Amino acid sequence: MSTSIKTDKGKTLTLVGMGIMTLLVLTKVVPTLQLADYAMFVGLAFFFIVESVAKTPDDESNLRFKTFFTDLKKPGTLLWMLLPILTAIGSIILSNFIFGDQYVNHVLERTSDIFTFDQTFFLILQLIFPAFAEEIAFRGFFIGKGLKLFPYWLCVVVSSTIFAIAHLAAGNIGVLVFDIGGIFIDGLIYAMIFKKTGNCVISTVAHILCNVSGFAFVFLFM
Repeated sequence: MSTSIKTDKGKTLTLVGMGIMTLLVLTKVVPTLQLADYAMFVGLAFFFIVESVAKTPDDESNLRFKTFFTDLKKPGTLLWMLLPILTAIGSIILSNFIFGDQYVNHVLERTSDIFTFDQTFFLILQLIFPAFAEEIAFRGFFIGKGLKLFPYWLCVVVSSTIFAIAHLAAGNIGVLVFDIGGIFIDGLIYAMIFKKTGNCVISTVAHILCNVSGFAFVFLFM
């Protein structure tokens, strides 16, 4: 198969995957469908399919473990990785002034099906693997592969939007807007980290740090 054919096939698969992810997330408007969670798995699958079809070299992949420390040293990366920690803690403190304990209770309820808070070992695994899968899907695939089709800003805005909507849950409208707005901002931060490094392993670490910081702050100080 020629390079141009492989490239065209990769672009077609990318477009299909991005479209399916977006449509699945938009089903959040009909909660009973419960299809939005599959968007992450679609992005995860299409990432590896596109890389396989395009025969992406290891050093050009958006999922690189070998270059982790090299990528981490790229200018500004560490500072950007600290931002999600600040947004996690800051959002909890700010929300406490605005909504009392409603926001924290909303987040705990929203994540109750994902996280096992009474078993530390499983909680650690649950904080790591969903974040890793989401970063491969929403940053590594949607942005990394989407850049071959669309401008960077469009990929970032759309991926951050559907990333936020995917976390939508029932509740007080003010709390919902606050919660989704914060997740959208985090999505933009992860996208910037991904842009600086081209490696969703780095954005995954930032994502995990955000999750861990938020939950640790809640259980230690709230």
